[in-house]
Amino acid sequence: MKTFKNILWIIVLIIILALVGVIAFGYYRNATMEVKNPVATMEVENFGTVKIELYPDQAPETVANFIALANRGFYDGLTFHRVVKDFMIQGGDPEGTGEGGAKISDLKDGGEDKDYSIKGEFISNGVDNKLKFEEGTIGMARNDYTQYSSSLQEQSYNSGSSQFFIMTKANSSLNGYYTAFGKVIEGMDVVHNIENVEVKAADDSEQTGNTEVSTPVNPVTITSIRVETNGVDYGLPETLTPFDYMSWMYQQYGIDPSSLSTGE
Repeated sequence: MKTFKNILWIIVLIIILALVGVIAFGYYRNATMEVKNPVATMEVENFGTVKIELYPDQAPETVANFIALANRGFYDGLTFHRVVKDFMIQGGDPEGTGEGGAKISDLKDGGEDKDYSIKGEFISNGVDNKLKFEEGTIGMARNDYTQYSSSLQEQSYNSGSSQFFIMTKANSSLNGYYTAFGKVIEGMDVVHNIENVEVKAADDSEQTGNTEVSTPVNPVTITSIRVETNGVDYGLPETLTPFDYMSWMYQQYGIDPSSLSTGE
């Protein structure tokens, strides 16, 4: 009888040790398993392929936004509407003028057909994003309303939507003031070739007052952007109501917008 009890205890001990081993292996596997960052593949008509590694640990909202738009085909057929040599190339505007952005319906099925913005993820906006604007860094474009009033800093910082830019040369003045969220890992030669296209002032430069010579003479078209997420679901970004600059201007001058349409 005593021998049977000893055998029983040995069996129980073996089972306990086996369970401990399984649990320990699970913890070890989770701790050592490398989760690969998502990689965007961008095809540019007549130029080639650019691959961009995204960094969700630094800018999770921006990366989620970019992935959702890209994998729903939002960027397909859009252009690099702004090219500044020794600085950057900028695209992602459905209007092609630098004034447009995505709508919530571009992010998800059943979404409202209205504009949105996302939080700027950089140090000046309270986010500890350590990425620097070096050659090949991809960043989120945003508006700068502080040129009209210093009180509009928050509105400026949180005005990004779909437009992005890729640095062709390092520029430290952007560090901490714009959202960097990835870096080119293949195809930097393609980016530089785009950087060197012939540019002109925008067709409406006389009306807008923007005389920057940065609009490609021949359109530089993004054929597609798709992101490999390696099985990770990055979800959707938290969307914000974008700042209505025109309504703000009307308020500053005491103008009733309705009177402009009725002629009163």
